Amino acid sequence: MAERTPDVLRLAAALGLLLLTAACVTRPTGDFGRARESLLHDQLMPAAGALKTEYIDKRPVSNFNQTDEEREMHDRVWRYLTAAHAKDWSFNVSVEFQRTRIGTTDEHFKPDRYYKLLASEAYASSRVRYATLADHISIDIDMMHPTFAAICKVIDIDRQRAVAAREIAGLEPGMRQEQADRRAENDEKIAWFVRAIRYRYTAYSYALEHLLVETPHQDAVRVDGLLSQLLTGVEKGERGDFCSDASSAGQGGQIAVPARVLTGDGQAYRK
Repeated sequence: MAERTPDVLRLAAALGLLLLTAACVTRPTGDFGRARESLLHDQLMPAAGALKTEYIDKRPVSNFNQTDEEREMHDRVWRYLTAAHAKDWSFNVSVEFQRTRIGTTDEHFKPDRYYKLLASEAYASSRVRYATLADHISIDIDMMHPTFAAICKVIDIDRQRAVAAREIAGLEPGMRQEQADRRAENDEKIAWFVRAIRYRYTAYSYALEHLLVETPHQDAVRVDGLLSQLLTGVEKGERGDFCSDASSAGQGGQIAVPARVLTGDGQAYRK
């Protein structure tokens, strides 16, 4: 009977996927767009995803309890995967399936979705579109530093686990494997965050460039400056630089960005 267990689990995972696909709903949110607890999203979907990941995908799954630092990191990273201000363009349903390891989709997201939503809104003035874009970028910049700090804490937790697993004599091999699996899970979550902030930067840049063609406006200067600040955080994340004192991610960073904001004679706007 033990030899048939993986087959039973595969079947359970397949049935779970079928059920969850039929009941596909976005994760409920509370104040400030924060995730709210849900039986479907916090227990059923993660259980189905864990079965699929371990027995079908053959990827690491850890049974370790979460530390407070890991929980904080997951909450902060989740804000970049889907957020209230990004509703209708951040693939809320897809994010939940990926978060619970049922399926991976973010590597195929196209950058034009945000611009299409922004352009479709019946704003009273074209200037409001630039203001909305600037507000969304500013929110991402403001939340970057605490998110980097949360990621840094988890990196340190994984380091402490590795030291303990190496130094404790007689520790069961299973515990050492759990430690390695949890680190792999955390690394995967961090990598997803890095892809998410790059996607956001690309989507915002796409929107600015297309607004410049559709409804040129002097306010594009401010948006371009904010994008330069956001790029600071994106590039630090891609370098894995989460723990340096300078990880304020966009707070005053200086990055040269090709001029996208031009006057009628082809010269860059200047503040």
